[in-house]
Amino acid sequence: MACKKNETTTVSHSTDSVSVTPMDSPMAVNDTVKTTNTPASSTLSDQDKKFADAAAKGGLMEVMMGRLAATNGTHASVKTLGEMMVKDHSKANDELKKWASSANYTLPSVLDADQQKKYDDLKAKKGTDFDRMYADLMVSDHKKDIEEFKKEGSDGTEANLKSFANKTLPTLQHHLMESEKTKAAVK
Repeated sequence: MACKKNETTTVSHSTDSVSVTPMDSPMAVNDTVKTTNTPASSTLSDQDKKFADAAAKGGLMEVMMGRLAATNGTHASVKTLGEMMVKDHSKANDELKKWASSANYTLPSVLDADQQKKYDDLKAKKGTDFDRMYADLMVSDHKKDIEEFKKEGSDGTEANLKSFANKTLPTLQHHLMESEKTKAAVK
C-alpha cells in the first residue's frame, strides 16, 4: 500500500505541477521570458535597463494621451499636438521594440501606477480643463524625457540604445517646443 501511495502521490504531484503551470501561465510566461533574457539582461547596465523601461512606459503613455487629445481636445492646437504625439511616439516605440528584440530584452507593456493615474485624471477632464491639463502634462513630461534621453545618450553603455536616445532627442525637443506653444494657446 505504501508503494501505491507513493505512486499516487507522484502522479498527483505531476498532475498538480501541470495544473498549476497553466493557472499561473502569466507568471510562467514571464519567467520563461526572463530566463530567455538573462544573458542579454546581465550585459545591460542598470542605467540602460532603467532607461529602456522608462522610455517604453513613457512612450506608451504619450501615445495613449495623444489619442485622447486628438479626440477629446477642444482647441485645434491640442488636437494637432495629440496627433503628432501618437505618430512620433508610435514610431519611437517601434524602434525601441526592435532594439529590445535584438538585445533579447523584455520591455514593460503597461503604465506604472503614477502614469496610469495621470492618464485616468486626464481622461476625466472635459473642454478647456482637458486642454490645459494635457498641455501641462506634455510640457512637464517632455522636460523630464529630454533629461533622461540626454543622460542615456552620454552615460549609457549599450551602443544601440545610446544611439536610439541620441536619435530620438531632437524629436523630444521639438515636442517640448510645440507643447509650450500649445500651453500658451490654451491658457
